[in-house]
Amino acid sequence: MSSPLENLEGNLELCIENVRQLGIIVGEFQPQGQAILNQKLAHMVTYMQEIDKCKNQVQEIQVPLEVFEYIDQGRNPQLYTKDCMEKALNKNEVVKGKIDSYRRFKSLLLVELSKVFPNEMAKYRAIRGDDRSS
Repeated sequence: MSSPLENLEGNLELCIENVRQLGIIVGEFQPQGQAILNQKLAHMVTYMQEIDKCKNQVQEIQVPLEVFEYIDQGRNPQLYTKDCMEKALNKNEVVKGKIDSYRRFKSLLLVELSKVFPNEMAKYRAIRGDDRSS
């Protein structure tokens, strides 16, 4: 048995294909094609009913609004997660760089403070419980 999402996706694909075929039939309508048109319209109603049945199974699924913006921009929603991961990795690199810079700054600051305030820094190191100068 397929998952609720796969079931919904299949029904949507059938519905879309039916609409495409309806467009062709209506665009080239001939009176003798009325029976086929009626059949396609009946299929359309059936597909819509099937999609409506699927709504309860997928109601709890939450989609970030950014995904819809992504789709509106004409981009593939399946690449959304990849782009999010790339942005997170880039941000991680930036934050890591900042952390490293602050550590170097702290180290240099402690060295300079030890030169200017040797007694106070000795007390500071004693309180912290370490005997290193940086």
